[in-house]
Amino acid sequence: GIHIAKKIDKLGMRSSDTAQIFFEDVRVPCKNLIGEEGKGFTYQMLQFQEERLWGVASALTPMETIIQETIDYTQQRKVFGQPVLHNQTVHFRLAELATEVELLRSLLHRAVALYVEGNDVTKLASMAKLKAGRLTREVTDSCLQFWGGMGFTSEVLVSRFYRDLRLMSIGGGTDETMLSIICKYMDILPRK
Repeated sequence: GIHIAKKIDKLGMRSSDTAQIFFEDVRVPCKNLIGEEGKGFTYQMLQFQEERLWGVASALTPMETIIQETIDYTQQRKVFGQPVLHNQTVHFRLAELATEVELLRSLLHRAVALYVEGNDVTKLASMAKLKAGRLTREVTDSCLQFWGGMGFTSEVLVSRFYRDLRLMSIGGGTDETMLSIICKYMDILPRK
């Protein structure tokens, strides 16, 4: 009763297969049932906070890596007789990006500490995921720009991260979903 219709070709995250799967008259033996029957959606909703916090944590190292690789590249790459990194626009921007990554790390640490203590961190996890999704786009786009034409090739890590980290604003809830959750917890979401 399980039928895989087709593998889906994706923009990024190519190392992870995504496929269209159909379940028709599939029977699951009671011994293989996870949790209570009919509660799958509820279980999925309950795990979202952990998934979102994990997503934020998993984005920090790639962003730091891209910033450092961009620093290394722009120190070596010369334009008009000087390293690209010597341009104030470049080194100031890299400093801003590194600062934003550290701010995100602090938000994540606060949310995880509260979560471990048993608190509801839905609002903070949603804020962190929203910021992570937007920051991964900002870091990869800015850094790719400093690589010039080389950044537009498949030969460098920055182009892969540019492509793959885009999922951060979609998977586990879109930016717009995060904003709705945050607004709900701030009690500013319009009522029907």
